[in-house]
Amino acid sequence: MMIVAASFGIARIVEQNLVTVDPGVIEAARAAGAGPLRIILTLLIPEALGPLILGYTFVVIAIVDISAMAGTVGGGGLGDFAIVYGYQQFRWRVTLVAVLIIIAGVQAVQFLGNWPARKVLRR
Repeated sequence: MMIVAASFGIARIVEQNLVTVDPGVIEAARAAGAGPLRIILTLLIPEALGPLILGYTFVVIAIVDISAMAGTVGGGGLGDFAIVYGYQQFRWRVTLVAVLIIIAGVQAVQFLGNWPARKVLRR
């Protein structure tokens, strides 16, 4: 179910980032004789690559957030582990470690998303 929910968000993020490419540049490529596939591969994707990377980073973090919240209602994963083996059994260290793992994972994804986006945006 999370895949279906995420697919709509991903499609929207991709659309918004591709729409931000200057229409004049697309028109110039069209006037130079570039076909639709060539425009997409050599113009749209390279121009929107930085924002696309940041958008995908946002989506991955949102999926981690959704899965952790699903765990609190019995969906499994680290959220479920933190609730069942930590909070409900009054073992605060287990809860703290699970939460710190989730936070560390989100920070790692954020770093791994921001780093290539910065490289692409500095061209």
